Amino acid sequence: MSDNALGRGLDALIQKPETTKKQKKNVKSENENNTNYALSDEKIQEIKDEIEKNPRISLWSAKSAACLRYLKKTTPEFSISSEASYILEEAIAKKYPEIWDIFEDL
Repeated sequence: MSDNALGRGLDALIQKPETTKKQKKNVKSENENNTNYALSDEKIQEIKDEIEKNPRISLWSAKSAACLRYLKKTTPEFSISSEASYILEEAIAKKYPEIWDIFEDL
């Protein structure tokens, strides 16, 4: 399985991979360039309309799926969807607080 963030799915959001000093410098530069998340009110409303119709996302993460399925089989009334939503929302709100606040009303 690939170790890049795209191939790691939910794991990439929950846990940051270890990086070298050179990689940290590149990540810092990328973050500095991407701190302006400005979208027009029209685009934001378009996103909200899309989400109202279909709030579902898909992702691939073998380790996350295995852990959640383990919990499903060992914990009465455990909901994979509820737990995955909770974990994902916590991670996204922490990583992208400015964007998260835009959609606080959803």
